[in-house]
Amino acid sequence: MAPGVYFLPQDQPHWLGAIYAMQKQTLLPVHPGGLTALSLQGMSHYIRLGQENFYVFATAKTKLPKWFIDYDWQQTLKSYATSFLPNDLSLIEYKSQNLVVNISSPERAILECVYLTPNRIDLIECYNLMEGLVNLRPHVIQELLESCKSIKVKRLFLYMAEKAGHSWLKYLDQSKMELGFGDRLVVKNGVYIKRYGITVPKELNNL
Repeated sequence: MAPGVYFLPQDQPHWLGAIYAMQKQTLLPVHPGGLTALSLQGMSHYIRLGQENFYVFATAKTKLPKWFIDYDWQQTLKSYATSFLPNDLSLIEYKSQNLVVNISSPERAILECVYLTPNRIDLIECYNLMEGLVNLRPHVIQELLESCKSIKVKRLFLYMAEKAGHSWLKYLDQSKMELGFGDRLVVKNGVYIKRYGITVPKELNNL
């Protein structure tokens, strides 16, 4: 275990303590995001935080310490180095015991989930998460979508938000978002959504 890693009760090292150490001591641009950030904020009813995976995002070319990657956290680490969003945009403070770490806001977290679809997160699961996010802040989403570098993520996010019928969607100004040209193949042999120029699974389109 690396020096300076903080512990949660019962003196068991926890990955949140490791994230705290990396953020505060080594200043690495790393944060819990996606499914994990939503779970930490109570926005997922069926993701079990105490088991399976935890998702960590860092900027492109960031190398996580070997001690963090190799340690047995009792959960599977899923780490992604990407700059599809600015690293410091729409992070919030999360408090656990005596630790305060930066994690993705709900708005950023769902975009990170969309980013990982369809190969790393199931699209249907991602849409089910989207359906529950009825209180997202339009001005935060607007800033994120204007800053997002992934055309696929933006189009798929807007498609799912429209399909879910979220009221906050009408407050977004899509004219300020770079949505690109041409079609984007999200999955093969799917249904083509002309409005957004994407191909999605038949199962998702039929929900």
